[in-house]
Amino acid sequence: MRKKIVAGNWKMNPNYDEAIDLLNFLKDNIPTDHSGVDIIICPPFIYLIEAKKILNRQDIYVGAQNVSSFTNGAYTGEISAAMLKSININYTIIGHSERRQYFGEKEENFSKKIKLCLQEHITPIYCVGETLEQRNNGEQLKVVEKQISEALYNLSDDEIAKIIIAYEPVWAIGTGVNATPDQAQQMHVFIRELIAKKYNQTISQGIIILYGGSVKASNAKELFSMPDIDGGLIGGASLKGKEFTSIINIAMNI
Repeated sequence: MRKKIVAGNWKMNPNYDEAIDLLNFLKDNIPTDHSGVDIIICPPFIYLIEAKKILNRQDIYVGAQNVSSFTNGAYTGEISAAMLKSININYTIIGHSERRQYFGEKEENFSKKIKLCLQEHITPIYCVGETLEQRNNGEQLKVVEKQISEALYNLSDDEIAKIIIAYEPVWAIGTGVNATPDQAQQMHVFIRELIAKKYNQTISQGIIILYGGSVKASNAKELFSMPDIDGGLIGGASLKGKEFTSIINIAMNI
C-alpha cells in the first residue's frame, strides 16, 4: 500500500520572522504519531538550514523548491543538488508550473535536474499539469503525456520508482478553484497508465502521485480519498499553520 504524503510549498513566502514562527508552530503542532503519512516542508532556500534546525524531528522532512541543472561552477544564483545534499535535504520540487511559466524552463532541463538529484539521493517531486486553455481544448492528456515522457522516460526502472509525481492543473494553482475529485482521479489514473506502459504495472502501482491546486482542509478529505491520489502538494494553505496541520490530520485518518 502506498503511503500518503502531505508536502507544503511555501513558494516565495514569508519574511524571516514569519518563517521562524511558522516552523516553530509546525514543530509543536504536527502530531508525533502520523504513521502512514510523510510530511515535507519546502521553504525558500534561505530558510532551509533554519527549518532543519527548528523542526529537528526525524518524522518531518525538509525539501527545496528548485535545484540547478548544473553540478557546480560559475552559475551565479544557482543551488546544486550536491549543495542541498550537504545540508541533508531529502526532497526537491522540480518542474513546477511557475518555473515553466515565468522562467521558461522545459522538460529537457527538468530531466537533467532529476538525474542530478537522484545521484545525490534526493527525491524529486516532479510537477505536471495543463493550463485552462489546454483543458478547454481537450489537450490535457497530450500535455501531461509530453511532460512525463520528455522528463522521465530516460530513467531506469530503479530510478523511476524513486520519483514522486505531483499533478497540478495550472488553472487550479492559487486560484481557489480546485479540480474535482473525479477530474483529479482521472488524471492520476492516466499518469499511472503512462508509467505502466513505459515501465511495468508494479512500478506504476507503487509510484506516489500527489494532487496540488488549491487544496484546503475543506476539500482535502474528498481529494485524498480517491484511490490513486496519494496526498497533496499544498501551496497557500501550507503557510497557515492551523490549516496545514488540519490537512495532515485529514490525511492520517483516511
